[in-house]
Amino acid sequence: MQSSALPKLGLLYLDHVLRFFDKSNFKGWPNQIETVTYHWGNDKERFIREVRDKKIDVLIGNIPATAYETFRDIARELPDVTFMPSMDAQFSNKSKENVTHFCHKYDLPVPKTRIFYAAEQAWDFLEGSTYPKIIKRSYGPSNYGGYYVHKVDSFQEAHELLSQKGYFPAYVQDFVKMKADIRVMLIGHSPVCAFWRRPPEGEWLTNTSQGGSIDYSDVPEEVLRLATESSKAANAEYWACDIAVDENDQYCILECATAFAAFPYIRDWIGQYLMWKVSNGAFSKPHIPLYNWEELGKISSSLLRTMRQISFSSYSPSQDSADTFLEMSKNNFPILPTERRNGEEWPSEIWNRQVSSRSVRSRGSEQQRKTDAATVAPGSDESSDEFGDVPSNDSPLTAEALQGFLRGIKGIGEKLSATILEAFGTAGLVETLDNEPEKLLVIPRIRTTTLEQIRQGWIDYRHSLSR
Repeated sequence: MQSSALPKLGLLYLDHVLRFFDKSNFKGWPNQIETVTYHWGNDKERFIREVRDKKIDVLIGNIPATAYETFRDIARELPDVTFMPSMDAQFSNKSKENVTHFCHKYDLPVPKTRIFYAAEQAWDFLEGSTYPKIIKRSYGPSNYGGYYVHKVDSFQEAHELLSQKGYFPAYVQDFVKMKADIRVMLIGHSPVCAFWRRPPEGEWLTNTSQGGSIDYSDVPEEVLRLATESSKAANAEYWACDIAVDENDQYCILECATAFAAFPYIRDWIGQYLMWKVSNGAFSKPHIPLYNWEELGKISSSLLRTMRQISFSSYSPSQDSADTFLEMSKNNFPILPTERRNGEEWPSEIWNRQVSSRSVRSRGSEQQRKTDAATVAPGSDESSDEFGDVPSNDSPLTAEALQGFLRGIKGIGEKLSATILEAFGTAGLVETLDNEPEKLLVIPRIRTTTLEQIRQGWIDYRHSLSR
């Protein structure tokens, strides 16, 4: 195909958000690949103009939870631009509750879940429940190493947790006693990597940051089929699915999203797949053997992080007669293109339940609506909630107070605290500290050890304000 007949590609970036793709993931693309960066705040109209000015046909990249609703609006303003993944495919990226809605619609197995937008309903349910229960922070696609997943053994523990953490909505699941869970990554609905995550002896969290272990051997085919079914339902070019395995070897989906951590070579495979898809086959579809991960998993992870553009050739069995055993090359999980779907599957007018719930509660004076609007963090669709506090005009969480808090963390002085506050803004920094402290790692000189001090210090600081 001539380069002039190819669509114009653009990579979507956001300030303070780690980048999933780089131009090098699209090796061999003959034309210039544009980049466009969303700067948060009131940047929507400028961003739309830049995409139009650069004549981008296909815009590639994940949207974080805090910008998801904004980008649904942006996608509507750019009907001639193809977003990959689509905003509908990224519906599960925003929150755990969206994962639950998605799985319920497509009859995919999930733990029994209750979602509450009113505190009184949550208390009534929890007071009459049997325990243990799992309570999670719904917002965002991941649990950041299990820090926002909590097991509670009584109503008192549940009440104290929700009152302290301020999670909104209240997202409550039956506790599934797991032997392990399995992460499956897919490209074009085909599994390309899968591994077990097993909890340490006597524990229930499987996250490696909590002492869990990883191995790549003997992932059941039923798990791969369930992950493939969820990928096809989402119509996602690339996808990851966490599947719990209980003590009776029953499976259910814990998480699924287009946003996930992946080695660079997997992102290269995604880039190759996307080039094949948008070029109508002018580029070769990647050939990725099933269970390749069992062999690649024998390589040190430190080395895997540096390996790029891994490729496999198709297997052709040798023969000395006219007979060929066709079953040897049968592929039950072929790489497939996504479907072309018209309209919106998950329109925000229906599914942005947090805002819908708040609009009912804040149906008061014009001044109250202005106050609510003033508390929204840059790029966020979140405002105050019934389970906790978000800074308002009379909040003690002022810029000066936040700088004072940061200066109290070992290794953060006047200059670095000012840099952090300037990057995130007052409301944005509070939201980050409450919900996604890992975003602070994009600031130079913030390391994981410092992040842990910030995380624990913020919990203590919040406690001191509530006394």
